[in-house]
Amino acid sequence: MKLRNTSAAVAAVALLALTATACGGGSDSGSNGDKITVGIKFDQPGLGLKTPDGKYVGFDVDVARYVAKELGYAEDKINFKQAPSAERENLIKNGDVKFIVASYSINDKRKKEVDFAGPYFLAHQDLLVRADDTSITKVEDLNSKKLCSVTGSTSAQNVRDKLAPKADLRQLGGYSECLTGLENKRVDALTTDDSILAGYAAQKENQGKFKLVGLRMSDENYGIGLKKGDDELRGKINKALEKMVSDGTWKKLVDQHFGPSGYKSEPAPKVEG
Repeated sequence: MKLRNTSAAVAAVALLALTATACGGGSDSGSNGDKITVGIKFDQPGLGLKTPDGKYVGFDVDVARYVAKELGYAEDKINFKQAPSAERENLIKNGDVKFIVASYSINDKRKKEVDFAGPYFLAHQDLLVRADDTSITKVEDLNSKKLCSVTGSTSAQNVRDKLAPKADLRQLGGYSECLTGLENKRVDALTTDDSILAGYAAQKENQGKFKLVGLRMSDENYGIGLKKGDDELRGKINKALEKMVSDGTWKKLVDQHFGPSGYKSEPAPKVEG
């Protein structure tokens, strides 16, 4: 009788362990068995976009796929999770994602909370204008223009506060709204990272309508965000990024996602050791 009770207790403990593994396995690492969760943007054409039919497309998305493959995950084992700008650090620290590829600029403030692999892309703050507009060739020209960006954007604020203080700044809910305003001549320019602007200009319905001014008002090194202190993962991702450049994939993806806009990207930046 005592033996049977002991066996039953062992079986109960084993069942509880299996249940806990099934419910929470990998929740602190962004991975679950043979699958991996990666953070991307869902609303940035050219970089990270979830299409109406549920597909994920863009330069960042393909970089994420390449890195995941190098880590041992086939494409069907990747779970993409939306990573809004304001939530990126929390998603990483909470273990909701293994890493994030989402136009994630490396800076000292963010490096206090998360680590970065890369950089894998160098962007610059720029202006998008109508294709036939020749009146804006330097940032000071915005002093007599209507400038648009999204609510809370530091890009537009930087232009108005530091470079063109008399610019008439319009802040809207999203870049798509600014783009509509630009097309309809309600605003004269849209500002954010040139990679984001190029993504919008490269969309099929927008080709030929807009152009980048090419001012390069800031340097934005995009990195892959991951949990602080995970040096092993950081090293593996860096190796994957170096391979992506050396085998020609990086250039192919840049041309594919940004080429239709006429955007000329910087060469691939050197991956930090």
